[in-house]
Amino acid sequence: MDKNKQENLHRVLIVGGGAGGLELATKLGDTLGRKGKALITLVDKSTTHVWKPLLHEIAAGSMNPEKHELVYIAQAHWHHFKFRLGSMDSLDRSKREISISPHYDEDGIEVIPRRTLQYDTLVIAVGSTTNDFGVKGAREYSIALDTQDQAEKFHRRLHNALLRAQTQVAPVQAGQLEVVIVGAGATGVELSAELHNTTRELTAYGLDKIDPDHDINISLIEASKYLLPALPRKLSNSVEIELKKLRVHLYTGERVTEVTDKGVFTHSGRFIPSALVVWAAGIKAPDFLREIDGLETNRINQLKVHRTLQTTLDENIFAFGDCAACPMPGNDTSHDEGTVPPRAQAAHQQASMLVKTIKCRVAGRKDLPQYTYLDYGSLVNLGHHTTVGNLMGAITGGSLFIEGMFARIMYKSLYKMHLMALHGIWDVALKTIARMISRRTESQVKLH
Repeated sequence: MDKNKQENLHRVLIVGGGAGGLELATKLGDTLGRKGKALITLVDKSTTHVWKPLLHEIAAGSMNPEKHELVYIAQAHWHHFKFRLGSMDSLDRSKREISISPHYDEDGIEVIPRRTLQYDTLVIAVGSTTNDFGVKGAREYSIALDTQDQAEKFHRRLHNALLRAQTQVAPVQAGQLEVVIVGAGATGVELSAELHNTTRELTAYGLDKIDPDHDINISLIEASKYLLPALPRKLSNSVEIELKKLRVHLYTGERVTEVTDKGVFTHSGRFIPSALVVWAAGIKAPDFLREIDGLETNRINQLKVHRTLQTTLDENIFAFGDCAACPMPGNDTSHDEGTVPPRAQAAHQQASMLVKTIKCRVAGRKDLPQYTYLDYGSLVNLGHHTTVGNLMGAITGGSLFIEGMFARIMYKSLYKMHLMALHGIWDVALKTIARMISRRTESQVKLH
């Protein structure tokens, strides 16, 4: 494309390559970018993308990330947008530009210097991070599952703990092979079930000195009275029954007050010894968003937006997904109550709407669509054991509880839908068949 023509194009800058941001960049690249109607740029601090709901499988070792990660720069080449590696750390609304911090390699050597990128439309989709609520020791002695690196770090620690127990002369000590998961939301629940399976798979590969039913313990701590507190009670009860069958220790109504290198303390005085603690309780938007260049944020750093997903103080800046506080119909943006829940289906819906929105802006139209959250239900996967969930909407005429094979198929289809949004149906179909064939000759658990 002619350089002068390119400089006159509408510049769409998307910060955050999670599920929503990557889908948005891909769809805009395939339309506006391919036709030369806009310049689409995606910014992310990582070089590869893995669907966040799969991170618990990477942590447990039941998924090899190398076979599921997507390289951003390749996706950009195939789908007519640009990719820039780095982390946004500041914003200048008067100049319509963001600043990206320097990028360093694993040895601390600067690879890419600080840069600024300009925009006509800025879309912030940086997702969320785990909220440790300032609990003493949580940041130092527990691992969150916000990124692929964190999930792989936990798996390495788990694998090393098993190897250490196998080769040591002394018997397994209390807490040595105890995994404590703080937070019984979807991530915590799914991780506990996945770990039950993978730890037994791992010990079957020559770790004969470890008795998985005696030496390995999994504990799940939740401050609320019920598991999955944000979901329907029937679903919570069903999951509780299944986890008890797996002998997962459940501690509900227990609030963690301190994490140490020896274990976890709760408000009731209980101490659970553990060398492997995962923090999966609560979320917040990244700290750098807090009042960034004067934009309004709420108590968990989410950018306040209108139902058009435009930030309240700047119509050229949009935010969506977990980092945005979008009001439900009938609510204004002055309160945190009545906002769209931070769920993957909301980000997917908002990304689809923003494709239409940005096309309107490029065409010079002012009448932008408004977002209305549609709750299609929730699914919780307990690995090979079962999947449970509830479906909602016009098809079911309300809420329909589902479980077993049908629920598992529905759960797997969510990931396939994400892949189809990125690659198309034929690519996903062929890769699915190839993976089904190759899995017959592969280990079902990551062994390193």
